[in-house]
Amino acid sequence: MKTVGYYIFFAFAWIISLLPLKILYVISDIFYFIIYKIFGYRKKIVRTNLKNSFPEKTDKELLKIEKKFYHHLIDIFIETIKMLHISDKEIKRRNKFININLAKDLFKSGKPVIGVVGHYNNWEWFNNMQMYSKHQGLAIFKPINNKRFEKFMNNIRKKYGAIPVPMHETLRKLIQLKKQGILPFTLMVADQSPVKEEINYWTKFLNQDTPVYLGVEKIAKKFDHAVVFMKMRKIKRGYYETEIILITDKPKETKNFEITEKHVSLLEELIKEQPEYWIWSHRRWKHKKTN
Repeated sequence: MKTVGYYIFFAFAWIISLLPLKILYVISDIFYFIIYKIFGYRKKIVRTNLKNSFPEKTDKELLKIEKKFYHHLIDIFIETIKMLHISDKEIKRRNKFININLAKDLFKSGKPVIGVVGHYNNWEWFNNMQMYSKHQGLAIFKPINNKRFEKFMNNIRKKYGAIPVPMHETLRKLIQLKKQGILPFTLMVADQSPVKEEINYWTKFLNQDTPVYLGVEKIAKKFDHAVVFMKMRKIKRGYYETEIILITDKPKETKNFEITEKHVSLLEELIKEQPEYWIWSHRRWKHKKTN
């Protein structure tokens, strides 16, 4: 049954991805009504997350963010599917890197890079950075149970030359590339919730005690990778700009947790600017600090 469902989804995705985004956004508005108004997808989780993150906001303000979030959530789904058939010219026009020279300078200096991203705006569109940088792009992903859908997403991620890498194989891949003399630009989504057994560090994030992965910092120090934060802003519907912010190009000289606290802080600042563009439907705070 799952196999049949996947092929129905793939056929649907393949066909609608042929349509221009202008039309796809009309479809997105229809899906918004169905998912938000009729089914109320994860509405309780979204409302709890927003209330806890912004206790100073009124119910009216939170509801406004909530509605904008659901519109954006469906847009991300539509935009990701569109990548099946979007042209190079159009993706360059819609997703710009405003200071790509920073990445180029790091490449010239022989520095591999970790690009820290969050589930903010359309993080899947970061993969077209491979069109601008000589670094070998690595898209680190958290494996999911549905392997057919995972393959579908990985085909999209490698469209521009990036290599999808399961999270648990990151170190092995980096060692392999180092032996080959290849400089990677590793995109890591750093706002995922660690499994309970892997929680080693807590910080304050959006007004709450929050466990965070230390992978970015550990890898940066172990392999001497520069660390940058990918500050993606939504200019208007379907158009994004990313500023690459250098956190450090000397990770071994940083204090413990300094890199982690910096990228967490940068993401928090970005979310507070336009909170509707973060994925509030994730169960980000499912683990509670006990001491």
